[in-house]
Amino acid sequence: MPPSPPAAVVFDIGNVLIEWNPARMYDASIGAQERARLFDEVDLDGMNAALDRGAPFLESVLALAARHPGRAAQIRLWHDRWIDMASPSIEGSVALLLALREAGVPVLALSNFGVETFAIAERHYPFLAAFDRRYISGHLGLMKPEAAIYAHVEADSGLAPESLLFIDDRPENIAAAEARGWRGHVFDSVAGLAERLASEGLPIPAQGAKQ
Repeated sequence: MPPSPPAAVVFDIGNVLIEWNPARMYDASIGAQERARLFDEVDLDGMNAALDRGAPFLESVLALAARHPGRAAQIRLWHDRWIDMASPSIEGSVALLLALREAGVPVLALSNFGVETFAIAERHYPFLAAFDRRYISGHLGLMKPEAAIYAHVEADSGLAPESLLFIDDRPENIAAAEARGWRGHVFDSVAGLAERLASEGLPIPAQGAKQ
C-alpha cells in the first residue's frame, strides 16, 4: 500500500523558487576576474550567513566595507543591488507551489533568509504571500541545517515529521530533515520536483510536469 500523501509541503526559497546567484550580479558589474578576487579576499558568505541569522542588513554591509576600504564600493553592491542577486523567480516551481495551494495542500516556507532581505523579496515576489506559514531564519535566530529549526517547524505546525515533504536545493539541509523523519527532495529541476510531487500523490498542473 503506497504511503499517504504528505500533510504539508515545505519549500526552501533560494534556488527553489527564486534564483540566488551573487556571482552572476558581480560578474556583470565588475567582471568575472575581479569578482573572483573580491570573493577570495572578502568573506561575503560569512556576512550573508550573519544576515540570515538576523543581523541588520545595511549596517552589516557597511561594517564589512569599512574593514576593506579598497573594496568598499564593491561590497556595498551587496546591499544596493541585492534584488539582482535574488532573481529571477523560477516560474515552474512557483506554478507548482500555487497549484498545491489552490488544491488545498498546506504549503510552508523554511528558508535561510535575512529579516530585511526577506522584506525586499516579499515586495518583489507576491507569491511569497501564498504560504500558510513561513519559517524564516532571520526572524527565528535559527538556521538550516541546525536541528533546532526543524524542531521548531514541527512544534509550531503541529505536524508529524513523516508527514512533511521538504524541498531544498542543498543536500545537507535535506539530510538534516530526513534524520528527523521528514521526507526530502533535493531540488535540481522543475521537472524533477513535479515528478516527486506526483509520486507522493499530490496534485500538480499538467504543464508543471513538462518543465
